[in-house]
Amino acid sequence: MTDLLVRPAVADDLDAVLAFWKTAAEGTSISDDRDGVERLVARDPEALLLAEREGELVGTVIAGFDGWRCHLYRLAVHPDHRRRGIGSALLTAADERFVRLGGRRGDAMVLVRNERAQHAWRAAGYEPQEQWRRWVKHLTD
Repeated sequence: MTDLLVRPAVADDLDAVLAFWKTAAEGTSISDDRDGVERLVARDPEALLLAEREGELVGTVIAGFDGWRCHLYRLAVHPDHRRRGIGSALLTAADERFVRLGGRRGDAMVLVRNERAQHAWRAAGYEPQEQWRRWVKHLTD
């Protein structure tokens, strides 16, 4: 996995990210537009993490921290690059970011019908919290 680069997105990446989500993400959201993603990057320049292999965008995750809790969104890996550790590398980078910021618990909203994603989150150490329909991982004891 030495050829994989995980880095924060910059403004020049945003059009590529939006196009990528149409291919790699399960569904879209009302905030999946240029204005929404620009606001995210302007507010927290390190929140949108990109995985690149040989200059090609192959994965994303949004690792947002509100000062109290850590929230994960838009974990997506290009269909041609799945099952190669990219999602795990993104989640590791997100976890490291959260710990640096003082976060103690990460959570992720995962579509109930998205069984592939549920498997990935479980493999990364997150556990479903059925009463909240979210997945949670404690980052520190």
